[in-house]
Parts: sequence; C-alpha cells; structure tokens
Amino acid sequence: MNVCLVKTSSMGDVLHTLPALTDAQNALPDITFDWVVEENFAEIPRWHGAVKRVIPIALRRWRKQPFSAETQQAWKSYRALLQENQYDAVIDAQGLVKSAFFATRLAKGTKYGYNRQCARERLASFFYDRRFYVAYQQHAVERIRQLFSLSLGYELSQTQGDYGIARHFTNHAVEKPYIVFIHATTRADKHWLEDEWKKTAEKLTALFDVEIRLPWGNEQEHLRAQRIADGLDKTTVLPKLTLTELADQIANAKAVISVDTGLAHLTAALDKPNITLYGATDPKLIGTYGKNQIYIKRESMNLIRSEEVLELFMNKTIMI
Repeated sequence: MNVCLVKTSSMGDVLHTLPALTDAQNALPDITFDWVVEENFAEIPRWHGAVKRVIPIALRRWRKQPFSAETQQAWKSYRALLQENQYDAVIDAQGLVKSAFFATRLAKGTKYGYNRQCARERLASFFYDRRFYVAYQQHAVERIRQLFSLSLGYELSQTQGDYGIARHFTNHAVEKPYIVFIHATTRADKHWLEDEWKKTAEKLTALFDVEIRLPWGNEQEHLRAQRIADGLDKTTVLPKLTLTELADQIANAKAVISVDTGLAHLTAALDKPNITLYGATDPKLIGTYGKNQIYIKRESMNLIRSEEVLELFMNKTIMI
C-alpha cells in the first residue's frame, strides 16, 4: 500500500505527524509513504522507516518570485514528481487551503482529510473525497493519529504515540556529558531572558560534571548564543549545523532545556528529557509530546527563573 502524505510545515507540525506513521506501519506492515514537505524540513521524513520518498515543495521560496523562470521550472519538476505515482490514498494532515491546493488536489488517488468543522481552514475540506471529524481540543499528535486510523481503516492504539526516529540516531561516546540549551525562537515573546540562561548555565556546570552546548540557526541567534556563553567555563557555542547534525547533538545529550520552538519538538521526538519553558503559549494542545517532557508555564517568560529549572535537576526530576 502506497500513501501520499501532505504535511508541509512547520517543523513542529512535521514532527507531530511521525507517530501516525508508526501507527500505520504497525497496523499495515506493507505500507509506505511518499511525503510532501517544505524543502527546509525534508531531512525529517527521511529518518522514519515508513517513508519511501520525500517530495520537497518550496512554497516559501517560490512565492518570493512566483513568475521567474527558475520558479516555473521548479514548479513543473515538483508537479511531475508528485504525479508520478497512483496512490492508494492521499492524506492531507495539514488542513490548510495552501496544502490542499498546491499538493493534495494534484496527487493521484482518493483524498482524505478533516471535515469543515475541524480543519484548520474550513475551505480546505472541499478538496477531499473523504472527510472526517476529529475533535480539535486534544494534542495535535493525537489528532493526526486519529485522522490516519480513520483514513486507512485500522484500530488506533491507545498507547502513547511513538515517533519512530530515535533509533535512527546512534549514541556516540562523548568526552563529557552535556546539556543542550535551545534558546532561539522566532517570536520575541517566546524568548527567555539571557541573564536567566547565563545563571542556569553557570549553576548547572558548578553543581554537576556537565558542559553546556548552544546551537543556533542564523546570525541573530549566533550572537545571542555568544552573549549567553560569554565569560562562562564549560559552555560552548556550537558551529552551524544541519538539522540532522543538530538532531545527533540532541540525541547524545543528557538533557535539553528549551523555549517553545520546533527544536523542542525534535527533542521530544528523540525521547530526550526536556524542560520546555512556556510564557506566551499554552502547551495543552501543541506542547512537547513524548517521554520525559516537563513544562514550566508562567504568564510571561520574564516570570520564569533559573531556580525553577535548577530545582528539577536537584530533585532528580531530570537525571544527569
């Protein structure tokens, strides 16, 4: 059975889809997936054993120059790749008009998705042949798992979802245990105070035999990482890494402390202990999902103090 899956972005949304693939693979051992995903996140589907082919889409890039010759050629190549196979099912797990119009409607096969009562954008449901109601007031991972089970006709397991990618990353011997600080996010109101990051790094390295590692993705994040690490022993700013290289860093860490961002969901997908800090957002529906996921939630990020994080290590809620 060959299925076309449409889940293009963002990083967290793409990662939230992985447990549904594991469910489907367990229920239907011969199933394989072709996955339509934004080019920036194309590494992620390749980590899962049920994915046969990745079909990158570049809407974020194409919309900047929609009429250029380069964009037109890239669109033709994408469309030809998408329409190369006849699928047993096409599942739109995104529920947006853009995913339905630019991907789902073009793929060959019976199209499945959320109905107009529960799709993220109601108009998207008009592009589907079969539509399902999946209650919105539950975690995104569980919604997608239910959509898959309804679309493909198997009974949904009641156990916690399994991302199925941790085994892709093997443990390496490291000179010293380390903790990753995921400090960067796109929204200013999701950032934690740099002084609190510095205090946390200073105290953790004083109390435990660990190092701190700081990843970054752009120059602004690089500068923030350098400011946090400035003057601190055993605190390292990592070089620029690919998503797979960063996943490998996380997979071999003892623990992670993160703000609400896509890499926090990557940490959860890799079954790593993670303390995620929430101020501007509510983790109930889109928080990190998985093993050893701990939330600190306050009305504002400015109200979270390093002492709260350190307490979780001191009382062995997070083990080093």
